[in-house]
This record gives sequence, structure tokens and C-alpha cells, in this order.
Amino acid sequence: MSRPTPWPRLRAGAVHLYTASGSVLALLIVLAAIEGDAVRALWLGLAALVIDGTDGMLARKFDVTLHTPWFDGARLDDIVDYLTYAFAPVVLLLQAGYLPEGSLGIGLAALPLLASTYQFCRTDAKTDDHMFLGFPSYWNVLAFYAVVLDLRTPTVAVLLVVCSVLAFVPVGYVYPSRTQAFRTLTLVLTGVWLVAYAALLVQAPDPQPWLVAVSLGYVVYYLALSVRLEVARRQRRRTGPSPGSRISSRTQS
Repeated sequence: MSRPTPWPRLRAGAVHLYTASGSVLALLIVLAAIEGDAVRALWLGLAALVIDGTDGMLARKFDVTLHTPWFDGARLDDIVDYLTYAFAPVVLLLQAGYLPEGSLGIGLAALPLLASTYQFCRTDAKTDDHMFLGFPSYWNVLAFYAVVLDLRTPTVAVLLVVCSVLAFVPVGYVYPSRTQAFRTLTLVLTGVWLVAYAALLVQAPDPQPWLVAVSLGYVVYYLALSVRLEVARRQRRRTGPSPGSRISSRTQS
């Protein structure tokens, strides 16, 4: 009888390390923000997005839960996501001057951080049909557009307040890598958006209007699809429960 090979466990550990590397990127984003290099911070944010968009696929492929049952990959993912999607981008907004100076700016910066602590600790943060429930802490996306489009401070402040409130509103948002409806189209458009993200950074601080339109077009698509799926979900609730209508806890993204 042959001994079990160590490779499955090593692969699972490598996937967890890959996810954990996002925490280092969060540190580098904060350092870039402190040093006044917003574009470098956003490049690092793009790397964090790529890691977050692929680590879940790798975790499922290599069955990390089976091979490292003592290690909570979902918790690791949430910690890293909080750092890269919420904490580091908010520091960038504050340091780059997109929020007011002094106590008002700190107070506004606190809103998304507090809202995200709630969002990340909800046991029903993701539905069984793989949608986020409540605004899914896309503060990194907001920071990206604030820098690339050079948004005015009042505009950024309003967006922070509105999105912070939406984190508490139980409305579904598309989970790009897992929501089944229109999944192939969403993945393709997400890839286009990531390429546009990089191209806009290359062109900063004077991006081409057509490229901005392509990037914002994806945001419009994402919101429109989220609204459509949320309406359908509410209609299913009114007509009676279905096998996939119950709510589940967060899993590794």
C-alpha cells in the first residue's frame, strides 16, 4: 500500500499563501499612498484584484478544504479582502486629498471602514445563488475612479456616504466570478474592465475619453445586471420558496 503523496497538501498551502500575499499588497498600497504615489497604489490594487479573482478558483480546483482542514481559508480571504478592498483604498483617498482635511475627512473615512466591518461579518453576506447581499465593499473601485477621473472632494464624500448606507440595505449585487446568470458574459466583461483599468493607469493623468467610457460601461452593466437579478430574486420570494432561495454564509471568493 503506497503512502499518500504530500503534493495535494503542499498545493493547498501554496493557494493559501497566494491569498495571503494580498495582505502584503495592502501594506504596499498604504505605503504608496503615504508617499503620495496614487498611481503606484492603484497598480498594486490591480494586482490585488487579480489575486482575489483567481484564488477562489484555485482553492476549488485543489480542494484546499479537504487537504488543509485545520486552516480556515474563508476567514483568510475575508481578512485580506478587508485590507485590500476597504482599508488600503480608504487610506489612499485620505492621503491623496480626495477627502476633506482634518476631523471631517477622518469621519468620512471611518464610514466605509465601519460599514465594511458589518458587511464582512454578516452570516448572510453571500446568497446561495452567489450574489453579495448589500453593497460589497468596492471601495478600491471607488478609489480608482476618484484618482483616474480626478473627482472633486464633495463628489467622493457623497459616494462614500451613499455606498456606506447601501452596505446595510439587503439588496443583491453580482458576484462576478460566481453568479451563474450571464456568468460567461460577466467574466469576459470583467476581463475587459481589468485591461481598461491598466490602460487608464498608463494614460494617467490624462486618460482618453473613449477608454473611460468603456470602463464606466462595465460599471453600468454590473449595476443593471444586479438590479435585474435582484428583481427576479424578489419575484421568486413572492411566488414561494425554491431550493436555492436560502441564504448561506461567506465562502472563499
